[in-house]
Amino acid sequence: MVTGPLGTIRSPFPVPFGWFVVAYSADLAVGDVEPLEYFGRHLREWRDNDGEAHVQDAFCPHMGAHLGHGGVVENCEIVCPFHGWRFDGEGKNTNIPYSTRVNKREVVQPYPTVERNSVIMAWYHPTDAPPSFEVPELAEFGEDSDQWTDPIHREYVIEAPWQEIAENGVDAAHFRYVHNTDMVPELERYDTDGERSFMRSVQKFPTPRGVVDGRIDSDSWGPGLSVIHFSGIVDTFLMGCNTPISANKCVLRFTFRVKKLGDADTESTVGKAFADEVGNQVLEDMPIWQNKAHLVRPALADNDGPFMKFRKWASQFYAEPVDGEAMVYPPNGSYPAENDRELTASKKFGTPDPAFKL
Repeated sequence: MVTGPLGTIRSPFPVPFGWFVVAYSADLAVGDVEPLEYFGRHLREWRDNDGEAHVQDAFCPHMGAHLGHGGVVENCEIVCPFHGWRFDGEGKNTNIPYSTRVNKREVVQPYPTVERNSVIMAWYHPTDAPPSFEVPELAEFGEDSDQWTDPIHREYVIEAPWQEIAENGVDAAHFRYVHNTDMVPELERYDTDGERSFMRSVQKFPTPRGVVDGRIDSDSWGPGLSVIHFSGIVDTFLMGCNTPISANKCVLRFTFRVKKLGDADTESTVGKAFADEVGNQVLEDMPIWQNKAHLVRPALADNDGPFMKFRKWASQFYAEPVDGEAMVYPPNGSYPAENDRELTASKKFGTPDPAFKL
């Protein structure tokens, strides 16, 4: 029997550690200061006058002012709006305007930050351990960038733990029942190597001119960054970035790019259609993610995906203890679908438009 009492913790997992996207690069101009809430913490991001992005704790150690609300960038320092204390990119106090001395003891905690692939990523670890792996430089944003269309962005806030969302990646069977697809990806292999995971699948894509053989190839670097290449109809690139707001809530960001075809109108149509289709699938997934229980020992079928192999890989990103008191972790409350597009395929009547399906 699978059951669990209401009021228990939502999942056994703490916030994972790794590199996580906190913003798109284009959204943080020189001199900007923005409040953030990630990893169960109050943070802020700012860009100094040299163009370098910083992510730091939110509160001034003097009297607790939130530096993301009213803090001002002057040169390469941020000025507290409460008493004018200044802090540099390392979080060190550099000036107190009404004192001849600075406070060398207190530091506004900085988070290792890299700006790459058109996003700003911060390293989170609950014990403040330094980064244990690097953020890759993706060719689609570097040497091959001019071969791809301009990015299309989508963003979703999901009331579910990171691992419950990411587990979808190895679950081919759900495409038929949640997304009403006639054809599902056929897994060739799923491998892991340290912080990396690799999944290779073949996929048949239905088109108005018949079925086209294609591929779905996925690579992940820790819990916060995945890249999926779709090929067969049109080569399409998807960068998926999952950032924990808390242990049980995430923001999922997608960036889509289409390989240029020499026809800007077609490229734009294909890119938007692809982004819309994936976005619709996320909306169909959300009622499942937000209302499902985490089962420590799921009753798996012979042909289910490599769930336990994925879970073993994911387990390395928890530096804090994973709760082991229960076998079932149900959601606290329910999250009804807000509109028909969020209903799963099994709850819909009729068949969705097959003109563009993954």
